[in-house]
Amino acid sequence: MLRLIAAATICICLSGLTARAIAAEEPQWQHGLSLFGSLKYPADFGHFDYVNPDAPKGGVMRRSAIGTFDTLNPFNLKGTAAAGSTLIYDTLMTSSSDEASSEYGLLAEAVRHPDDFSSVTYRLREGARWHDGMPVTVEDVIWSLDALKAAHPHFRFYYKNVVKAKKTGEREVTFEFDETGNRELPQITGQLAILPKHYWQAKNAKGEARKFDGSTLETPLGSGPYRFGEVKPGRSVAYERVEDYWGASIPANVGRNNFGTIRFEYFRDTTVLLEAFKADTFDFTVENSAKRWATGYDFPAREEGDVIIQAFQTKNAEAMQAFVFNTRRTKFTDRRVRRAFNLAFDFEWLNANVFYGQYHRIDSYFENSELEATGVPEGLELEILE
Repeated sequence: MLRLIAAATICICLSGLTARAIAAEEPQWQHGLSLFGSLKYPADFGHFDYVNPDAPKGGVMRRSAIGTFDTLNPFNLKGTAAAGSTLIYDTLMTSSSDEASSEYGLLAEAVRHPDDFSSVTYRLREGARWHDGMPVTVEDVIWSLDALKAAHPHFRFYYKNVVKAKKTGEREVTFEFDETGNRELPQITGQLAILPKHYWQAKNAKGEARKFDGSTLETPLGSGPYRFGEVKPGRSVAYERVEDYWGASIPANVGRNNFGTIRFEYFRDTTVLLEAFKADTFDFTVENSAKRWATGYDFPAREEGDVIIQAFQTKNAEAMQAFVFNTRRTKFTDRRVRRAFNLAFDFEWLNANVFYGQYHRIDSYFENSELEATGVPEGLELEILE
């Protein structure tokens, strides 16, 4: 009898140890994700450092766009979507602008994943809702992934490693991946725009079935800080701030989404756009032409101080622009040939006489980043080059 009691006691103890071991392996809920190191902002942060939490709300931001548009659905191949049309949607997570690659909860209040990054689980915020008052659900998240992958090859490629999304709790959704060890996949799923399943599966005002993979000028339903305002197809589109936006007090949103209205006016080309800017049709423009920057902004409003022309020092890693030779071709295998092309390209003369001295020559594949090569090659780097 004593031996039986002792054996039962040992079994109970071992069972307890096993339960504790399993519990210890359970991934912990987090308020964010970071690809590099730890998160800058703690779980109880109030707002991002670069925003004004007391910024006034209201006013109109007038912006510009080139070309035209014929659909308000930016998620498929049919038609050209209106500028800013993703403003009406929320994502599971949102990135901070003062970290290399970090995301914090938006629709999701918490996230967790196993150490091998084979999956990721999000817990949705209880108060998240669509503009029609309906709650954002796990079913919306699952439907969004499937709909996006079916509607556009970009999303099929971007989410190709996400093999399944499934409901794992009342407000929990888990994405399963086809590989392990990929630290980026949880962040990729965090960028997923969440769409209203009930809206897209319902009929429109004409009694017709809505088609997510088609173009439409019917204003879609969203859950984000803005909703569609006045739409003039091909000419202009406006977005109105949602006064009772469910996510206004979320730390990642505090101090953001301040404009009462954001309006995009469309222009056929950059020449007309510049003249419209001079006529005070919109509030700011980003210039990418050296010639226009040097010669196109001499007008009265600038002289009177009503227009400010300013060049900003970018802190972003710069994309490479260069001639890249296919060294599998015999004629390009000789480095002297490639050097001859380099000598024939007189960058200094072109910059001074054609580009108004506005360009800086890159000397790295990773220009303006910590991966950029600096100084004279030495050590192992020199050995490889030799």
